[in-house]
Amino acid sequence: MIITDLCLEKWTLRDVESGRTWKAEAPGSVLSVLLEAGEIQDPFFRENEKGLREIFEKDYEFICHFSLRGDVLQEETQEMVFYGLDTICEIRLNGERLGRTRNMHRTYRYLVRDKLRMGDNELLLHFSSPLKYISEYKPAEGKEVKWAPSGAMYGGHLLRKSHSSFGWDWGPQLPDMGIFREIRLEAWSKVKLKEVFFYQEHIEGNVTLFVDPILEYTDPIPVEIVVSVTDEPASAVMTRMPDPGTVCTVKGENEIGIPIRDPKLWWPNGCGKHPLYDVKVELRKADKVYDEKKFRIGLRTIELIREKDARGEGFCFAVNGRRIFAMGANIIPEDAVYSRIGGEKQRQLVADAAAAHFNCLRAWGGGYYPSDAFYDLCDEYGILVWQDLMFACNIYELTPSFERSILAEVRDNVARLRHHACLALWCGNNEIESGWDHWDGFKEHSPALRADYIKMFEYLLPRAVREADESTAWWPSSPSSGGCFDDPDSEDRGDSHFWEVWHGHQPFTEYRKHHFRFLSEFGFQSLPGLKTVKTFTEPEDRNLFAPVMESHQKQTKGNGDIMYYISENFRYPKDFEQLLYVSQVQQGLAIESAVEHFRRERGSCMGTLYWQLNDNWPGSSWSSVDYFGRWKALHYMARRFYAPILPSLLQENNTITACVTNDSSEAVVVKLRLTLATTAGQDLQHFMEEGRCPAGGVWRGQTRDFKRHLTGRDPRDIVVLGEFDIAGVSTVRSATFVPYKQLNLQQPNLETKVIETEDDFEVELSTDVFTPFVILDLKEADVVFSDNCFSLHKGRSRVIRAKKADIRWQAEISGVESFQEQLQIFYLQQSY
Repeated sequence: MIITDLCLEKWTLRDVESGRTWKAEAPGSVLSVLLEAGEIQDPFFRENEKGLREIFEKDYEFICHFSLRGDVLQEETQEMVFYGLDTICEIRLNGERLGRTRNMHRTYRYLVRDKLRMGDNELLLHFSSPLKYISEYKPAEGKEVKWAPSGAMYGGHLLRKSHSSFGWDWGPQLPDMGIFREIRLEAWSKVKLKEVFFYQEHIEGNVTLFVDPILEYTDPIPVEIVVSVTDEPASAVMTRMPDPGTVCTVKGENEIGIPIRDPKLWWPNGCGKHPLYDVKVELRKADKVYDEKKFRIGLRTIELIREKDARGEGFCFAVNGRRIFAMGANIIPEDAVYSRIGGEKQRQLVADAAAAHFNCLRAWGGGYYPSDAFYDLCDEYGILVWQDLMFACNIYELTPSFERSILAEVRDNVARLRHHACLALWCGNNEIESGWDHWDGFKEHSPALRADYIKMFEYLLPRAVREADESTAWWPSSPSSGGCFDDPDSEDRGDSHFWEVWHGHQPFTEYRKHHFRFLSEFGFQSLPGLKTVKTFTEPEDRNLFAPVMESHQKQTKGNGDIMYYISENFRYPKDFEQLLYVSQVQQGLAIESAVEHFRRERGSCMGTLYWQLNDNWPGSSWSSVDYFGRWKALHYMARRFYAPILPSLLQENNTITACVTNDSSEAVVVKLRLTLATTAGQDLQHFMEEGRCPAGGVWRGQTRDFKRHLTGRDPRDIVVLGEFDIAGVSTVRSATFVPYKQLNLQQPNLETKVIETEDDFEVELSTDVFTPFVILDLKEADVVFSDNCFSLHKGRSRVIRAKKADIRWQAEISGVESFQEQLQIFYLQQSY
């Protein structure tokens, strides 16, 4: 096979209405081209987003001219393949129509032998306005939809386009158009590999890899199938002579079993290594190679365990027979301009997840099916992927053409991604079963539309997934108890979403009243840091309720909700920068309180995936890593609360219980010193305790009632310190008996000392009083510190490291002096 990458050719964008043209690149979009040409202002700056609506009401054409080598035209078959066109596109090659697309998630293939020319060829992609399409759409009688997700424009349900491109309650309304993924011309003769299935058999430590190629013919001939696997001798099989007229072979016809000697198993992050095997499948006859495909796979088993118990039914991933507590977050599109997604930014995001001890990411259903590169990264870093199909918070009219389109979409993407070691689950949609069950304004839609939901998500799509991937578990919706509108939000079965903390204004302690089996969505908002705020504001905009700040807050009343929780937990921040700091501290506290609780319930609950890992533009949101890759306080706290061994203090009224959750593979000895101290830095009383926490278990220490110890003392002056020594690692946790806003905190004498080593800058910090939520930052440059957002205590200094190689972005730091000039330190007493 000869492959020509048409994205490497020269492209032009044309405004159909005005005839104006601009130089373009592919992949690329209308927004990316106009931004590069300086024709529009940055949509992320101030309120520029609002002025761009008219762009998406026009039609545009992407045009390229290309010439072909003679050997391409000499092949029997030439096929043009479009791996992602966003979204309504008429394709013309040399003036002849190839087809029309309406699904950005699909791969479209067209035979073009009779349309190609020697010399110059023109490919023209005419993109029609998605907003025009929506405005002109006429639903069938009784199937009118009167619903749009929070923060979104109406009509996203009518197109197979990323729903969040129409806006969401964390991102802008930028329904862009363009070339989303690669465009290739594939030329071949006689036979090619249409697709390859993989199966694994694991028996008593032995692994056999089964490779099942599906062949497509233009001229049926027998060929040799050669399969090469890392460190294994090549295996080959000769196909039989195909019957005349055979177009494709069938599953199982050419299956090859390859025993793997000394198999190295793939494990999720925190459970072991993630070795990968290279697999090459070739079609040969004598010395001629007709086609080949390359894959990277991991040897593992992944099961979704749903065992019945006294409460209901569990929900747990087991990898290689070991039950895993899923720890991670939901991931959204990495940019609102899709042509900017990928590359180093994507690698860094997955690396940041792994650095915070994530072992699972949920690819949420309102975006796009992730690229092969994203899945490669998750394979490499040991991150399980819960993969939603791209349906979220919407109501769909199942017309015959819509049915054909979504079935093709699912087959394309399941076939593309099924071989990856990280793939753990296919899930039908985000929250639509719940919507039909009990959402006001949603559930009232017609029975005909409700019937369409059942047909789509309980018949058509699960069948299509199973046909393309027999090995990976299917789940109908998230949340769900298994489908059929059977109490989809049950705490006793399936997975759950929980938003009473945040949307419901419930306190952080509300999490403790609930006992979910797997919490796949919950979250809490914060503001980004000042460096990020400066990228989209002018100085006069830096007020939480200024129009620009509100335009970068897409949840209705979201900034008011941030302030409500600050009023419940903290004192009023003295200025805008301190407001940003406090918002991030309370976000981290909210999610920490949830994860610590549910990890203490390990066994009954087996997963927490918070909302959300990342942003698609700079603004207020639920993310722990902002649009520019800057870690918020939450991500640093996640690195602690998702660590395999988690010490925590459970405070209830006047009692404190020390706990340890152990997700490692070995039992650990716990040594604890519990100290009752004053906020002024005086230790009042110590309590010693020891215990043993089994692998995969939870240790709960003695519940100590401090009522007597608090008699005659103001609880606003008191803090409890838990100093844990576990496997030689010392960790300090703290708890208070009143909200932080009520604590009598003394101004600290915070001492810092910066030392430069060959690889790092080391910051030693000490204090003379209890100093909560110390955060280190750099004024212009960025770095991920070895720890952050921690509390300091008298007599217990901390050394925090910044790796020189990790310092990035704006400022150059050449030594201790310049590092000290850049260093900023925030702490709670400073915030008011």
